[in-house]
Amino acid sequence: MDYVSALVPPIVMAAFFIALVVTIVKTQGGANKAKEDAAVDAVIARAEATQQARK
Repeated sequence: MDYVSALVPPIVMAAFFIALVVTIVKTQGGANKAKEDAAVDAVIARAEATQQARK
């Protein structure tokens, strides 16, 4: 029975890791991608405008 108690924690951690990877892959793209891209574009535009104002 010692081998069972030794194998359970790695198996549980592997299952959580697989679930995490699946969740990350599923949330990439779609409607969230457009929002994230818009937010990044706004930050870049703001940084460029600030840089232009300094010159």
